[in-house]
Amino acid sequence: MTARSHGLTGTWQLTRLALRRDRLTIPLWIVVLSLSPMSSAKAYETLYPTAVERAGLIHGAGANPSVAVIYGPAFDLSTAGGFTAWRLVGFMALMIGLMAVFTVTRHTRAEEDSGRAELLASGVVGRYAALTAAVLVSIGTSVGVGVVTTAGLIGTKLPAEGSIAFGAAVVLAGLVFTAIAAVAVQVAEYARTANGIGSAAVGIAFLLRAIGDSTTDAKWISWLSPIGWTQQMRAYAGERWWVALIGIAAAVVIGGAGYALLPRRDVGVGIIPARPGPAEAAPGLRSPLALAWRLHRGPLLGWTIGMAVCGAVFGSIASGIGELVGGNGQAQEIFQRMGGSSALVDAFMAAMVGMFGMVIALYGVQAALRMRGEETAVRLEPLLATQVGRLRWTGSHLVFAFAGSGGMLVLTGVMLGLGNGLRAGDVGGSVADTVAGTLAVLPAVWVIIGVTVAIYGLLPKYSGAGWAVAMVALLLSLFGPVVNLPQAVLDVSPFSHVPKIPGQAFTATPLIWLTAIALVALVAGLTGFRRRDIG
Repeated sequence: MTARSHGLTGTWQLTRLALRRDRLTIPLWIVVLSLSPMSSAKAYETLYPTAVERAGLIHGAGANPSVAVIYGPAFDLSTAGGFTAWRLVGFMALMIGLMAVFTVTRHTRAEEDSGRAELLASGVVGRYAALTAAVLVSIGTSVGVGVVTTAGLIGTKLPAEGSIAFGAAVVLAGLVFTAIAAVAVQVAEYARTANGIGSAAVGIAFLLRAIGDSTTDAKWISWLSPIGWTQQMRAYAGERWWVALIGIAAAVVIGGAGYALLPRRDVGVGIIPARPGPAEAAPGLRSPLALAWRLHRGPLLGWTIGMAVCGAVFGSIASGIGELVGGNGQAQEIFQRMGGSSALVDAFMAAMVGMFGMVIALYGVQAALRMRGEETAVRLEPLLATQVGRLRWTGSHLVFAFAGSGGMLVLTGVMLGLGNGLRAGDVGGSVADTVAGTLAVLPAVWVIIGVTVAIYGLLPKYSGAGWAVAMVALLLSLFGPVVNLPQAVLDVSPFSHVPKIPGQAFTATPLIWLTAIALVALVAGLTGFRRRDIG
């Protein structure tokens, strides 16, 4: 047996194991992401049924650099396919990138953190088997999304070549970000650090693309971004297949670097080792809350900075959002359903507040599930063997899940209002409106976190379902109004019950109910955690 084949021994078995562990997550990614383009393509004829309205879209939103920050360059908005590619290729590349980072980290670095990788390595498992299995699962999921998306778009009677280019662009993003994740898990020593590095790479790619597409003199910047490459394939607008070669070459080079770095480190250790700490803990680390702060401060700081920047960017383009819908009554109605206001700028600001709330709910889920990570890594039992009680320990982590998400949401609202107020000449009023809106959204965010805590306390093996709860709420709120889902279905999301501020009058009743639901879920989770065994 050659050294190379020996290094891959056990890859098939580990791939099957990874697929079994992700048997719910992978179909969810494929179905949810694949449905979005189909719904957008069907909505185009309803939103822009006449040539006049399509011309208004082309010369309005399509030519607006501010709108390009969100959607990217508009190559052909005269067809349903070109509109769908403009709206969703960049978004899907972003989501596929996050999927790739989380998948590769989950099946490599997280396994090393838990000690399972070292146990497997003691058997007949090659050095490259775990990484190869994770890469195969990530790429396979990307291909699944691409294939189903292509088939769905062809099924809506869009041109086959453009549909294939759309699906290929999605797969291309998966390839590149899988390769980036393969490097991140070698560099970092812990799964949370690897996820942070990979997610930062996805965020930087989106930022580079946004900067390049919103300027006239530096469009070359978007060519530095893998997300930019997916859009430059120009699905339904004179496909440029040669752009895919750039992504494939980048994936091979970056992925090869990940494989080259793998044998240069020991199992459980990163290329950049953690700094040795002092022999004795500082006084500020002698409490569960101080330890939780040490564990949460990195993600909290990263999320806060990222959301604050997004708030400022979207606030700065709010005043020009009218060009996105112009005088189109159908588009205005959808915006009003998403944002709840007769004034388009208010509707946009309210929609952004709601969207930021949904995204920050994902941070809340991540912070809450950190408890499960500490438990499965066998770092919880030594703490509970001391004078630290269970509720004191959970409370130290939940402070960052609940209060951290609240503070982040308010700061994002401030930056959103500030960005809009500086351009509109009413900083005080704009900031007051957006902060009020974020406070109204906060109970819905807490519902998602509370349900996650309930699942963790009552059904710890299924703690990951907290991500599914958050994603279902996000997708119902984002795409439900676009495809005209019944209100009963939209009401499943807690964000559907929030008064849309600015634009609507404040209503306390739904917020009281949402807060009560969050509290009940939290109490149920804490009660279950107190009564169950650890591990």
